[in-house]
Amino acid sequence: MSRLLGLAPVLDGNTRLLVLGSFPGVASLRARQYYGHPQNHFWKILGALWLLPLPTMAYPERVAALLDHGLGVWDVYGACEREGSLDTNIRNGEVNDFAWVQRSCPRLEAIAHNGGESFRHARHTEKLGVPVYKLPSTSPANASWSFDRKLAAWSEVLLRHT
Repeated sequence: MSRLLGLAPVLDGNTRLLVLGSFPGVASLRARQYYGHPQNHFWKILGALWLLPLPTMAYPERVAALLDHGLGVWDVYGACEREGSLDTNIRNGEVNDFAWVQRSCPRLEAIAHNGGESFRHARHTEKLGVPVYKLPSTSPANASWSFDRKLAAWSEVLLRHT
């Protein structure tokens, strides 16, 4: 099994809320884009909340919209071994340096973990001294949650911090 490297963080000095996934899926790694699988609800949820056509916008425009709203994205793992895209297949994960986030994002108000595998590492993000939330995964693998149910859960956190 080969070692996979994650994506660079999308954040800046105005980031107020950081959404942390576990590790990009195959489609995201191939595209070099966060939430690159067309069935992932991440962009659709943000678009619904911000009244923007995010799913149809070019990736650089989506990233600009994130930053304009004070939202950053990254993953808990910077590298790992994994076959396929499922979190359950992650092996030998290398956790990212979250102390760096605190130095890079002086306006950080909260961390939101996108799904259970990400939230398993809340002990690392709680050290940043901001509220930490567990949100339902936007992944297509989380089929037990409807889009509307995910939207409701995400809206509580996003509307408070973006």
